[in-house]
Amino acid sequence: MTLADEIREYANQNYIDPARNRGGVEVTIRAGDIHKRIGLSSRLPAVCGALGTNKFEKQYGVRLVGRKGPNQGSNVFFTFKIWSWNQEDLVI
Repeated sequence: MTLADEIREYANQNYIDPARNRGGVEVTIRAGDIHKRIGLSSRLPAVCGALGTNKFEKQYGVRLVGRKGPNQGSNVFFTFKIWSWNQEDLVI
């Protein structure tokens, strides 16, 4: 598993899935929170890159609807719309 895969999986397990299970339609993830909780050092560009990819959207059924903050850094906030897995109009 690559670092990017690990980051995406962590984001899914700790942010996307819990929000989806609560019936949430959006979730916001702060890059610095994932960086810290995974125990990374100086890898914020990797976190931002992993969360900002189409691969993350397709793999976990989300759509990036907002990104605030610097280009890469701890205070980059990614906001995703969460699709239910049985939604027929999921187009990413």
